[in-house]
Amino acid sequence: MKTQNHFIMKIRLPLLFFFIGTFCISAFAQKGWQDIRTVEDLVESYPETVKSMFDQFDLDHPGLEKVKEAHTRKDLITASTELLAYYKDGNQVPELRREQPAMSKRTVAAADTLLANVYEIQNVRGEIPIRADGHRDWYYKGPNNDREWAWLSNRHSQVGTLLNVYFETGNPKYAQYIDELLRDFIIASMPYPAAKGSESIWRGLEVSFRSKVWSQVFYGLINSDYLTPAAQLLMLSSLADHAHYNRNFHGGNNWLTMEISALATVAANFPEYKQSDAWLDYSVGAMVESMKDQVYPDGIQTELTSHYHNVSLANFELFKNICDRAGKTLPDFFTQTIEDMDRYIAHAVRPDGFRILNNDGDRGSDRNLILKGAEIYNRPDWEYIATNGASGSKPKDGPSYFMPWAGQLISRSGFDAQAHWSFFDIGPWGSGHQHNDKLHLSVSAFGKDFLVDAGRFAYTGEVAEKFRPYARGSQGHNLMMIDGKGQANGPTHALKPVDANHFLITPEFDYASGRFDSFQGVDGNASHIRSLLYVRGEFWVVVDKVITDRPRTIEALWHWHPDNEVVKEGKTVKTKNAAGNLAILPIGANAFEIQFIEGQEDPAIQGWYSPEYNIFGPNVASIYKTEIAGTATMAWLILAASSEVPDATTTILAESEEGVTVSVQVNGKRWTLDVPFMDSSAVKVNKE
Repeated sequence: MKTQNHFIMKIRLPLLFFFIGTFCISAFAQKGWQDIRTVEDLVESYPETVKSMFDQFDLDHPGLEKVKEAHTRKDLITASTELLAYYKDGNQVPELRREQPAMSKRTVAAADTLLANVYEIQNVRGEIPIRADGHRDWYYKGPNNDREWAWLSNRHSQVGTLLNVYFETGNPKYAQYIDELLRDFIIASMPYPAAKGSESIWRGLEVSFRSKVWSQVFYGLINSDYLTPAAQLLMLSSLADHAHYNRNFHGGNNWLTMEISALATVAANFPEYKQSDAWLDYSVGAMVESMKDQVYPDGIQTELTSHYHNVSLANFELFKNICDRAGKTLPDFFTQTIEDMDRYIAHAVRPDGFRILNNDGDRGSDRNLILKGAEIYNRPDWEYIATNGASGSKPKDGPSYFMPWAGQLISRSGFDAQAHWSFFDIGPWGSGHQHNDKLHLSVSAFGKDFLVDAGRFAYTGEVAEKFRPYARGSQGHNLMMIDGKGQANGPTHALKPVDANHFLITPEFDYASGRFDSFQGVDGNASHIRSLLYVRGEFWVVVDKVITDRPRTIEALWHWHPDNEVVKEGKTVKTKNAAGNLAILPIGANAFEIQFIEGQEDPAIQGWYSPEYNIFGPNVASIYKTEIAGTATMAWLILAASSEVPDATTTILAESEEGVTVSVQVNGKRWTLDVPFMDSSAVKVNKE
């Protein structure tokens, strides 16, 4: 019996240890990411991640002696602990290190919404779903099924917001959420694919934005009790992957400025990585060459979108600051180009401080950007423009400016808040984010927007499916449709500046003219020439010539800002606001059918306006339609007034192959204007 029992015990003990071991392994395997907080947790759960992290470090870097010693012994826990101590006790990147705030229970309502995983991205609010494994769904596209929503949620701007709120309030819950989100995201994003991607997590722009935000978090909370050691190590592991991605898979144009400035950010903030010096050297070469390629000599980024011009500028500035801190010398033209880009913003700004709304952009305020540039470059003339003359020094040039490489005319009556302002586009199509909108005209006056670009609406998702063709197409802009057709794509870049025959700025007037020859789906040959003459402080005259080899149906489109009440009186379309008004009067004998379209969805989208991404609503599109038997000329008087627009009398006195002569009589004054189609030297403005 004893022998039998002993035999049984000999069998059962190994089985017992087997089941105990299996249970322990099973229990360990089931340890969730939420429980990985300490160095030990991370090393035990993801040893290969920690090993790969150390492969990225130059352990001979000064200060890492204890790290190297432990790593040589293959003691990953001690090596990791010493690595964090190196950062915690050091003084690297002092500009990002922050004194920890006194603890409090103060809250910020908007930040509390983020704590509930509710993010507002490009004006659309959505709640990030939680997957069965407890991870947030980092591929969630938001309520509109918009890829942009997913992409932007992965840039971690919400982390930057919460970091600032934590230092503002001292409430631990904001820092604790950052810690939990980072552990969630980094573990969910593993393994790093080391390949160019376009999905939500591993795409270049998202990688670049995270690199910058995480640097602020790492150093800002390095002495906080709320950023766990596991989160710190995960960031150190993943930031090297982020740098590798931006080094090897970056794009061009404004993408390059964002991605390469991120590469430089990681290289400068973490010189302990083996590749940091090589990354920084590559960044300098790539950014310098890119600046040459993507900024015209007149200081405008080649996408010709004011919104993305600012994006590129911000990243060029960031890169220069990084290089200054790292002791990397940049060529003189780099700083000069940044100043030129700032100058463009100052010269193009509306009187109310808002930028041009053109191509894929938003109508945002540039006033603070201009004031910042004015301070950096000691430009009191920019300050004068941004403050409507309240401070600074009056510019010796202006108030109108022409950008010959971009082909943009900015006309003003002055720099005061009530000034006339217009934007006329005769430049190339652009190197990215283009709209088919050459010869478009926007007009503001007396603190109001009148004639507007449709905006960008959205890039993907439900809003884009409905409105994107309208946003990019000619039908959302102030130009000519021929036989119901809009413009085809134009040249992406200017190979030379606009010839002086096409523009002229004098103290009394501004002139510019352009031509577009390619229309989508139009039979035969058709071209559109538009000449703009702005008589300073008085009015605009637009002359349109359609050159055609056959009869055509022509539609002149004029889109109005939705804040205006727009009415039709005879052939005149004008606003009836309590203050600040504008009128469009056809000049000549053309027989027009005038139609107002507002908020139309069927049979085609027309009469919609989007000042910001995902924000849109109906506006009035006033359409002048006429039939022409062959080549024909149409002209328009655009007249602004602080109160009611006065009556005006207009006549075409003469017309030739070279241009038209127009008579304009308003407020008891009379002008005779020679408006050429293509010869600025032939412009004449005579006031009687």
